[in-house]
Amino acid sequence: MSTALIIIIAVVPSLVIAFTAFFIVKNFVENEQKKRILELKYDAKNATLPMRLQAYERMAMFLERIEPNQLIFRVNNPELTAYQMQTILLATIRSEYEHNLSQQVYLSAEVWDSIKNAKERVVNVINLSAGKLPDEAMANDLNVNILEAISSQSPTADAMLCLKREVALLY
Repeated sequence: MSTALIIIIAVVPSLVIAFTAFFIVKNFVENEQKKRILELKYDAKNATLPMRLQAYERMAMFLERIEPNQLIFRVNNPELTAYQMQTILLATIRSEYEHNLSQQVYLSAEVWDSIKNAKERVVNVINLSAGKLPDEAMANDLNVNILEAISSQSPTADAMLCLKREVALLY
C-alpha cells in the first residue's frame, strides 16, 4: 500500500470521530445552556409572582375605591356644594391613581389600559353629572346624579373582569 492510502485510512476515521465528538459536545453544551436559561426564567417567575399578585390586588382595590358607590360613601359631606364635591371626588380619584401608578409594570398592557379607561369613565360620569346641575346645587344632588348615571352599568366592571381574567391565567 502506498503511504498516502495508509495516511488516509488512519486520518479519515480520526476526523470522523473528532467531528462526531465535536457535534455531540456542542449539542450537549447548547442543551445545558437552554436548561439553565429555563431554570433562571422559572426562578425569576417564582420570585416576581408574589409581586404581581400584590399588584393585581392593589389594582382591584383601586377599582373598588373609585367605584362611584364606594367613592361617594367614603367622601360624602352633604354640607358641600356640588362643585366642591366634584372637586373632592376627582382629587380622590387622582390621588388613588397616582398612588398605584407603579403597579402597571406588573400588569399586561391590556389590563392597564382597561384600568385607565375605567378611571376615565368614572371621571366622565362625575363631570357629566356635575354639568347637569345648576350652580347652587349641593353635594347630595351631585351624588344622586352620579348614582343614577351608573345605575345600569358600573364604570369599573369591565376593568375588574379583565383583571380577574388575567389573574386566572396565572393559575
